[in-house]
Amino acid sequence: MSSPRPAPRTPVNRRRPEWAGRNYSLLTGAAIITNLGSHGAHIAAAFAVMESGGSVGDVGLIAAARTLPLVLFLLIGGAIADRLPRHRVMVAANVLNCLSQAAFAVLVLAGEPQLWQMMLLTALCGTGTAFFNPAAEGMLLSTVSGEHSNRAFALFRMAINGAGIGGAALGGAMIAAVGPGWVLAADAAAFAVAGALRTFLDVGHVPDRAPGGGLLSDLREGWVEVRTRPWLWSIVLQFSVVVAVVGAADAVYGPLVARDQLGGPAPWGVALAFFGVGTIAGAVLMMAWKPRRLLLVGTLCVFPLALPSAGLAVPLPVWGLCVVMFVSGAAIEVFGVNWMTAMHQEIPEEKFSRVTAYDWFGSVSMLPLATALAGPAESAFGRTQSLWGCAVLVVVPTALVLLVPDVRRMTRRAHTKTIAPAAAAEPTRVAAPADAVGN
Repeated sequence: MSSPRPAPRTPVNRRRPEWAGRNYSLLTGAAIITNLGSHGAHIAAAFAVMESGGSVGDVGLIAAARTLPLVLFLLIGGAIADRLPRHRVMVAANVLNCLSQAAFAVLVLAGEPQLWQMMLLTALCGTGTAFFNPAAEGMLLSTVSGEHSNRAFALFRMAINGAGIGGAALGGAMIAAVGPGWVLAADAAAFAVAGALRTFLDVGHVPDRAPGGGLLSDLREGWVEVRTRPWLWSIVLQFSVVVAVVGAADAVYGPLVARDQLGGPAPWGVALAFFGVGTIAGAVLMMAWKPRRLLLVGTLCVFPLALPSAGLAVPLPVWGLCVVMFVSGAAIEVFGVNWMTAMHQEIPEEKFSRVTAYDWFGSVSMLPLATALAGPAESAFGRTQSLWGCAVLVVVPTALVLLVPDVRRMTRRAHTKTIAPAAAAEPTRVAAPADAVGN
């Protein structure tokens, strides 16, 4: 008598969710790597200027040089990302970021860098970011199905913000130990590794885009998508002010307060790391919470972004600053996931990059001006008064956005756009953030 055939084995659960396929994993892994480098590099750039004898205004000019190319090239980058394979645009941008940060590192390590040289290299890095962000956000938005979008966006943001914790804390410690030049060199290496990973993204299933009427026609189509949606353009206008003043506080006033009253770069790095911890807490919350009125909840969570500027104005001790950074980090993450979900729900896939380019453009349009004027504002009004002004300019436009009916009333739909069946299987085959997609 033959022995009974063994029962079939139960399939072993995969380590990642069913919807987190190959492309999603590559996007997340590459973004983690670049966030580890970039969070420290932003601090390093400010301290490189100060160590070379630069003034408050010089720190602001470096920050403005990073953001000015975003204003100039974001819309073009969005149109190109909807025409060309998005992963190729991302890799090319990473190459530019790598080369510019490597040159910046060599300049600082060689000693006595000139302000114009640092501004030029920082501007080149910002140019890469301008082309990267629309392509990356468009790719991320199209890589998940509607029913899983909230969880997927939350997990992605949790991963990159977790990398930001390590990057900010490690960057602050490395600046204190070996100087800002080596932090910039590490950022260049991170861009090289991330760019290599992104070359393996699979877009084979994505159909060719239908030929359009040219770059200007593509930009007009993207603009129509924006101007016909009051919820979209009103929040973009809101963030043009919010991002500007928060950016000035973080990039200019934060390092100066740290130098003069907190004991140097390391405590500021720790405070920024607590912001990252807060974003992880917010992402964990959003993994399970799906608020029905997603934009109303998200907008209410923008108000706490005024807390860090107020905390620097007092100034709070390091532990107090860490608390307000944690709260603001958690709150903005709730906004970020709801914002990405709304974009995924409402915007056609073939226009993702152009619409997100207008989103990024509006959000950063005033940032170069704000960072450049941070030094003169301190001279004219004092650092404390300037920081209180930053806090007020977060609260007022956020309150005005709540007057827009679409912001208050938009509800989450049960199911939104889904990826193609071929893309849902393993390995996932897809085409290509508010705010943070990790460059």
